[in-house]
Amino acid sequence: QVQLVESGGGSVQPGGSLTLSCVASGFTFNMSDMKWYRQAPGKERELVATIGRNGNFKDYLDSVKGRFTISRDNAKRTVILQMNSLKPEDTGVYYCYRRGYWGQGTLVTVSS
Repeated sequence: QVQLVESGGGSVQPGGSLTLSCVASGFTFNMSDMKWYRQAPGKERELVATIGRNGNFKDYLDSVKGRFTISRDNAKRTVILQMNSLKPEDTGVYYCYRRGYWGQGTLVTVSS
């Protein structure tokens, strides 16, 4: 079955960096677009970043452009979200997503 396992969340101060990873199994990874979503406390889940199957297409939420980078390693069945210059408003649970399937989420807290 499809499994998406995120890791890399944690607590950082504003301006800090974190790298989130999502390891996928149970489907043809190199044929799938992959996405990262996040959900802040009391808010709806929002799409943060998308990467196409070969990594050539990338798209970002406006508020993270220039700070976050999505990438993938098809050989390792992994999608990465590099997050720099983190802000308190980036706080939330970050989820890996692939066409109807969600990971369990990893918590990112940005606070001084």
